[in-house]
Amino acid sequence: MTHETAATPVPAAERGRTLALLVALAVFVADQAAKIWVLGIDFTAGPIRVLPVLDITLVMNRGISYGLLQQDGLGRWLLVAFTVAASIALGVWLWRAGRAFTKVAVALILGGAVGNLVDRVIYGAVVDYVHLHWGTWSWYIFNVADAAIVVGVALLLIESLFRRADG
Repeated sequence: MTHETAATPVPAAERGRTLALLVALAVFVADQAAKIWVLGIDFTAGPIRVLPVLDITLVMNRGISYGLLQQDGLGRWLLVAFTVAASIALGVWLWRAGRAFTKVAVALILGGAVGNLVDRVIYGAVVDYVHLHWGTWSWYIFNVADAAIVVGVALLLIESLFRRADG
């Protein structure tokens, strides 16, 4: 005699966490894969033009956003410690967040933070390589992790605007 049991439904909060963790993992893997690819390129001839407005240019960023706080030695490890603490806080936020939208936004930030953290530990600097420019205008050189962090923060800001509008 076989005994059939009904499948236990997975709670929505758990599904949201699983999705968010997959998003964070996807950001991390895409970021690290792109950086490994870029580190294998010979840049002796200079940047690689991909589009008229996009170059691949290798920059080892020892600081934080926009090249601020360029640190070696103790400063590097203070940035590592800060990023570890921020990543733990993001993980707790992701775990406790009620809405799937919030979880995914935080996951984008977490995946990016961990991607840049790994760079700082392994290479002593974050590997940046995407250079957008138009005529004489030039944006800061960034990477997949940075882009994910910016998108995650933007989503959280958008969510907070709509949540306030709702009441």
